[in-house]
Formats: sequence, C-alpha cells, structure tokens
Amino acid sequence: MTLPIDQSRLAENAARLVDLARCAGASEAEVVAATGLSLGVDVRDGAVEETDRSEGDDVTLRVFVGKRVASVSANAFGDGECLAERAVAMARAAPEDPYAGLAPEEDLLKDAFPDLELLDTTSVAAEALVERARAAEAAALGVSGVSKSGGAHASWSISGLVLVTSNGFSGGYLASRHGVSATAIAGEGTAMERDYDHDGRAFLEDLEAADAIGRRAGERAAARVNPRKLSSQRAHVIYEPRTARTLLGHFAGAINGAGITRGTSFLKDRLGEAVFSPTITIDDDPTIRRGPASRPFDGEGRAAWPLRLVEEGRLTQWLLDGACARELGLTSNGRAARSGAGTSPSPTNLTLRPGTRSREEMLAEIGTGLLVTDLIGHGVNGVTGDYSRGASGFWIEDGAIAYPVSEITLAGNLVDMFASLEPANDLDTRSALRVPSVLVKDMAIAGS
Repeated sequence: MTLPIDQSRLAENAARLVDLARCAGASEAEVVAATGLSLGVDVRDGAVEETDRSEGDDVTLRVFVGKRVASVSANAFGDGECLAERAVAMARAAPEDPYAGLAPEEDLLKDAFPDLELLDTTSVAAEALVERARAAEAAALGVSGVSKSGGAHASWSISGLVLVTSNGFSGGYLASRHGVSATAIAGEGTAMERDYDHDGRAFLEDLEAADAIGRRAGERAAARVNPRKLSSQRAHVIYEPRTARTLLGHFAGAINGAGITRGTSFLKDRLGEAVFSPTITIDDDPTIRRGPASRPFDGEGRAAWPLRLVEEGRLTQWLLDGACARELGLTSNGRAARSGAGTSPSPTNLTLRPGTRSREEMLAEIGTGLLVTDLIGHGVNGVTGDYSRGASGFWIEDGAIAYPVSEITLAGNLVDMFASLEPANDLDTRSALRVPSVLVKDMAIAGS
C-alpha cells in the first residue's frame, strides 16, 4: 500500500514555519501539523445508508516572546510568513505566563524513535467496509429476540502528527485504526430495548470478527427486554468492563495536573497516600505495541515511558505536562497531549491491573446485588468526588443474574468507591482505558 500521507513534506513545511517565526521575533516557536484520512460506511437493513470519506491537514504555530505566548491555526501551511508575523504580534500583546515555554532541550527525545507498530499498511476499500458492516448487522439480526437493526458501522483511518520545535526537536508518526460496531433492538412496541457492541484496533488482523461483534450486540439487546424497577436500597455493585472504564476515567481526571494546579480535584491532597486497597495497581504505558493511545513521544517532544500511577493502592504520580509541572515545582513525566493551541496532561494506555477472581466468583460472593451494564448522564463532581449516575443492568440473586433492571440511579462518593474497589480477572483491552469488571461495595441505589 502506498501511504497517502507524506510525513517528510509535513516536517519540512513545519521546520520552515518555525524558522519564519524566529525571524519574525519569536524567542521560541513550535509547529504541530496533524493530518488524517478516514473512510467509513453505515449500513441498515443490508443497505448502505452513508459512506463518508474525509482527509485534511491542521497546522498550529505556537510562538513565545519571552513569557508571552500566542498561537494561530490553519488548515494548510499557506503563507507561512504572514502566519508567523501574526502569531508574534499576538504574543507581544498577550499577558505574561510564568509557566509557558517549550520542553528543555535536555528533555527532548534524541534517540531513534521506538517501533510501536502503530501503522497497518493493509489496503482497505469501501466495498470491504460495507461487507464488514453487513456481516455485523446480519449476525445481530440472527439473534433470537432481536426485532430490528439499529445499524452497523465499519471504518478505517490513518492519522499522523508532526512536531517541530525551535530548540531542536523534529519528529512524527502515523497510526492506523480499523473499527466495527453494531446496534441491535429487541422487543416490540414500547417494550423495545437497544444495545450495541464494537471493537477498534490498530491492525486489521487484530480486529474481532464482524459477526462476533454483531452477535454480541444482539445478545445484549435481547437480554435487556422486560426490565424491572428496583426499590431504593443499598447493595454491592459489579461494573462490567464497559462501565468500569468510566471509573478509571474519573480517576484519570482526578490526577490530571491541570486540576491539581487549580485545586479542583478531590484527590489534590492525596499524593503518596492510599487511595485504593493494597491490591490495586494502575499503570499508564504509551509504549504498548499496537496500543490505541501509544506514541513514541509526547506532545512536547519528550520520550514516552511507562508510569506506575498507583502501587499497592498508593497514589504515586500526577499526570503532568511541562506547564503544570513547572507550576507545581515538579518535573514533567511525559504526559503532554496536544490540546487546542497548546498541551494539557493526559493518560495514554491506562490499565487497572486485573485481580485473581472471576466475575462469576464475585457474583457468587455477593449473593444479591447489581451488575451494571449501562450508565446514563454525567453526574460526577470532580471537586468533591460526589457520584450520581443513571444506570441499567441486571439484578443478582443467589449469586446469579436473575432479571434485567432499568431506571435506577447509583450514588456514592468516588473516595469511598475507590477504597472498596476490587478488580476481577477479565481485563478488556479494546480501549485506551483497559479495565476488568470491578466490584464496588455498599452503594446507594435509588429506584422506585
């Protein structure tokens, strides 16, 4: 396959724009050039509803005049001299930012970039995507109890990033993504229930079979038919991986350096303390081969390396980019992600290490409780940790699934939830938030 994205061209244009910014009066400058190509198809009832193809570049120039900073963006390099002059003029009029600046030269990645196997050169045509989506939909419709298709989608994309700085960094990488999803509807009339399944991988050979994805979507939808309501009570709750992923996301948000500098995180005073039980380990690793969030360098040109964020339940690190690290008097740990005109801290492949027990063993232990398979709304207060989410799933009796439930609300506080959290052994690696099922004890359930 001939690659449709010319990284060398992007790097040359970015270096030229950096030079123009320096000539226009910038003390430091950097250029980020992002580019991408994507192809996707939507199928419903066997017919193609939509085929979408997009491609384009996005260029951002950030300049520093002392501690004053400004940036400009464009969808092409165009008139670089005009772009540079405009950015420098904006910076001179901006207020000083004491924490602004490029990563120090000694922190920049100078060795050969690691091969993380991010790019699959397998050729993908629209016809192949159509067949993949049709296979997923047909499998969903073949499940007993499924009455309608909610549609199926197949996609392929290649994205690229180039970063060039005035203090010596120049690098780029390409990443591919193949995806399939299916939505199924079960039941009839006002008793219809909907569910879905999906998979996304860097390499086509790792993508789960489309019919398996569709079948699981259908089975999930059919299992939700005729849900019951619960009375308000307290109970143990098991989150399946799809919903447990949100808890790991709340944790990542709470240790983000941007929130720590503002004092707006409920974990802002907990560094070095036990936040989880001693059995919990959480890692962040941008070097996982074929990982969905893997990268050879961060958004400021620092090398990528694994971090242990939680060890034996103890919080050991914030997620930091250069600006947040400087404000906190710390050193960046290479978690800068490009965000708008600058950077912000972000995790990469974040993993809650699995436990030793299966989900079935956990169900047997709690006897009675709730298995959460879907969450609704965004009722989480990042400042206090207060947690309130609409939910649906299955009621557990005698250690086994008894019947589907819906229209309930889970409530608690993330401090208490994290402290009681226990992971199962069914790690799901389909997302950059890699989690198993988790047990959270004694939560409030609001029902009828």
